[in-house]
Amino acid sequence: MMTPTSVAVFARAPVAGHAKTRLIPRLGADGAARLHGFLVRRAVRTALAAELGPVSLWCTPDCSHRAFVAIRRESNVELCVQRGPNLGARMRNAFEGLCCAGYALLIGTDCPALTDAVLRDAAQALHDGDDAVLVPAEDGGYALVGLRRSIRSVFDAMPWGTDRVMAETRERSHRAVVRTRRSEQRAHASDR
Repeated sequence: MMTPTSVAVFARAPVAGHAKTRLIPRLGADGAARLHGFLVRRAVRTALAAELGPVSLWCTPDCSHRAFVAIRRESNVELCVQRGPNLGARMRNAFEGLCCAGYALLIGTDCPALTDAVLRDAAQALHDGDDAVLVPAEDGGYALVGLRRSIRSVFDAMPWGTDRVMAETRERSHRAVVRTRRSEQRAHASDR
């Protein structure tokens, strides 16, 4: 039996003018917000379809947006507020809470190619002994990060929004895992 794996979906409220701002010239502010709302729903559906454990929607700036409330009502996922001054702090805080109950995966909403099968493979990698699992994104970041336990240094002072995020995360994961004296066979983060 697999250790429970929580799935956290990180999402910004789909507010016109603040969501998918690079797409506003093509879609307009309202269209970009509607697209973002669709992607948030899709990410939650994907997380639920993986059937790994509890799914939570981590909202910013808070949980009150009607799209978040509707998702909670429709799918019965827990709504949580992202806490921290930057993305790294918010991710670290989420993992610190989630990893108390088992393994955890964190996904965003910008990668519709992320499937429930990918989430299951990531959870299996953690179950098989990998301390961290990363699914790279085309922009040099990642679409998914999974941890067996919270690794604080992975998220602190990260150059978010650059094409170095994935490489830097992988490097920090290697250092953190070795420093904690995990099994020599699993002393690395896998790129799954």
